[in-house]
Amino acid sequence: MKKIVQCVPNLSEGRDSGKIERIVAPLKDKEGFKVISVEPDQDYNRTVITLLGDPESMIDPLEAFFARATEEIDMNEHEGEHPRMGAIDVVPFIPISGLKIADCVGYATRLAERVGTHLGIPVFLYAEAATAKNRVSLPKIRKGEFEGMKEKIKSEQWKPDFGPQACHETFGTTAIGARIPLIAYNIDLNTDDEKIAGSIARAIRKSSGGFQHIQAGPAYLEERGHVQVTMNILDYKKNPIYRIYETVKMEAKRDQVEIMSSEVVGLIPLDTLKRSIAYYLSAEGKDVPETMSIDDVVLAARTYLLIRDFSHSKIIEANL
Repeated sequence: MKKIVQCVPNLSEGRDSGKIERIVAPLKDKEGFKVISVEPDQDYNRTVITLLGDPESMIDPLEAFFARATEEIDMNEHEGEHPRMGAIDVVPFIPISGLKIADCVGYATRLAERVGTHLGIPVFLYAEAATAKNRVSLPKIRKGEFEGMKEKIKSEQWKPDFGPQACHETFGTTAIGARIPLIAYNIDLNTDDEKIAGSIARAIRKSSGGFQHIQAGPAYLEERGHVQVTMNILDYKKNPIYRIYETVKMEAKRDQVEIMSSEVVGLIPLDTLKRSIAYYLSAEGKDVPETMSIDDVVLAARTYLLIRDFSHSKIIEANL
């Protein structure tokens, strides 16, 4: 079976299109894998890049990508809504076909060693690649962000897995790891009150007593003039999208706020959409078809979950 991995580098630049293009250039038009999407967000000042294909072919271009980001980004001048600790904040490897999570740990470790050794960037291995319990969770590693990491990294507890035990002056630090597919999912609310989004985020996230596999927080989108509940769904089989969506809708009602739309950042497995669509069809007393075309899934996702800017290209299986 052909080895296919999804790799999702998160770049701490979402406003300067020329800079983004120059940094991403080493990843484009390469044998063995494709750049599926480059999704900049001005409010987050962050770009999510999705690669799909042979992991072996990705290692050299990813190292060049890190080198280019080191040349182009000065984190001392960076600000945005999304937490961040480095010019390339995080790079996860995700098994899709023909390989296991342990294989992805191997690729993550190889890239981390190169970035730390060749470029002098401190690297933390995280998630399934973590070398210590306190490094499994990305938010725990990132706590303090770029500014706070300058002191944090000096402690033995936060000595990087690769690279110097000191922040790169302009790049900062990075996390490279391996994980199962997660869903980066945001829900737009028709209010500009960030406190409301913060209250809802506390209600649904694990760290505040909410859903077991949810990380969530509030964000104000200046370009759009409203807030989001922004989240990672770490295990979509245990916390399906419809359950999170309906909980957010219910919590928002106490403040007379409604869901305007939602969005998926990066790619999403077809299976998770089918699971949520099946719920809504059943709730309406309709039969759930044994098979659904991708066209039908896209239409239903827009209808029931109000996913904006959504097309075939956002579904993993449509890109294989």
